Amino acid sequence: MSVFADLVQRLADLLDPLFGAGAAAAAIILFTALVRLLVHPLSRAAARGQKARAELQPKIAELRKKHAKSPEKLQQAVMELHAEEKVSPLAGCLPGLFQLPAFFVLYHLFSNTTIGGRANELLSHQLFAAPLGDRWADALGSGGAFGGAGLVYAGLFVIVACVAAFNFRRTKRMMAANPAVPVADGQPLAGMGAVTKVMPFMSFFTLVTVAVVPLAAALYVVTSTTWSAVERAALYRWPGGLRSST
Repeated sequence: MSVFADLVQRLADLLDPLFGAGAAAAAIILFTALVRLLVHPLSRAAARGQKARAELQPKIAELRKKHAKSPEKLQQAVMELHAEEKVSPLAGCLPGLFQLPAFFVLYHLFSNTTIGGRANELLSHQLFAAPLGDRWADALGSGGAFGGAGLVYAGLFVIVACVAAFNFRRTKRMMAANPAVPVADGQPLAGMGAVTKVMPFMSFFTLVTVAVVPLAAALYVVTSTTWSAVERAALYRWPGGLRSST
């Protein structure tokens, strides 16, 4: 943790001439952008995988008709189809999984009062009137929703809500264009219809995350989700830039 603390502090020192008291917050945003740049190849692969899975739906529908009375054969045929087309159903999870360590590092950095046996100097940094180690509850307790720190969170909530609304509309469009019925052993999974209905609303849960984690981690979440929305819109808007196979 002391290594990461030094990294964030050094980035803040470099950005201090430009951002002054908000240099640490700017360093977190820059750190997030660097992480997302490293993960971008996985995001492109996930986009190709999703397009490839959408293209396989007509073939999977034919397999369901062909093996309607044999769930085992259907499952095997679907697995063979994915292997033949080199399409991984788990590719879309990789970008998120690779970002989790960076999120937890920031969470712990700004949750501990000491790091390496020394006082955590990062907790002294602020974003405007909001300390980076505080949470929304602290902002409400110190100045209320319209206090200095409360307004910082209000701004973050507005950004997250806008991004969530954008993702909601995009997810609904994609689900309408590429309907799929999740199966296990060749049969529709019980309750998956309800999960499918809830899926477009998942982006709004980011509001809860921003409210309960330290402000530093919230900045990571807000920056990363905004990046994801822009990145996915670009990747899926330009079909010529992505191909199902490489």
